[in-house]
Amino acid sequence: MNWCKFLGQAVLASVLLMVGSGYAQQPVLDRDYTLINPPQPTASGKKIEVLEFFWYGCPHCYHLEPALKAWLKRKARDVDFRYVPATFGAPAWEPLTRTYYALDAMGFAGKYHDALFTAIHEEKDAAKQRALITDARAIADWLAAKGVDRQKFLDTYNSFAVSARLERSLDMSRNYDISGTPTLVVDGKYMTAPSMMVNADNNINYERFFRVLDQLIERTRKERAAKK
Repeated sequence: MNWCKFLGQAVLASVLLMVGSGYAQQPVLDRDYTLINPPQPTASGKKIEVLEFFWYGCPHCYHLEPALKAWLKRKARDVDFRYVPATFGAPAWEPLTRTYYALDAMGFAGKYHDALFTAIHEEKDAAKQRALITDARAIADWLAAKGVDRQKFLDTYNSFAVSARLERSLDMSRNYDISGTPTLVVDGKYMTAPSMMVNADNNINYERFFRVLDQLIERTRKERAAKK
């Protein structure tokens, strides 16, 4: 028997088996994701927590939204997704972070989330765009045109509850060591971002990004099951 040929065929068969099972496609640490050290507590109970640290003024977050919305429609039922508006302590980022929390407190976050993204990133007038990003009064005017009570929004925007959530967001950005947006975190342990999935042409490979996200969720699911 030609043992070299036999061994070569055996190795090839093993490689094909691993590829077919998805083994070769598993995320690579420090290439496709990083570990949060120490892992952070979650607020999702028995569900697997997925957080997106984002900012309305971030063009990369805006470009991610359509693919993210598609993923949210198909995510597993044991996954709890939440948006976390980031600030990084930058005063220019604070108005839109407060805006998200104010709208959330008023029950309007879902209703105006996409519209606010679109209003900011499709605004052709630079001065108007800057006002929508940095000026609470301009944001309140935009919302009032949509039917939101302008004064109620401003009162909520400046409330103690929103200020507390703003501080919590800042603490989370520090504790998770978030360096940019958009960044997604799985169960307080695994961190990944579209910027880690760049093609040779410098475009984001969103298909690969969400495949990695699903794989990290599945890894978490198996880790949780092993602890039972």
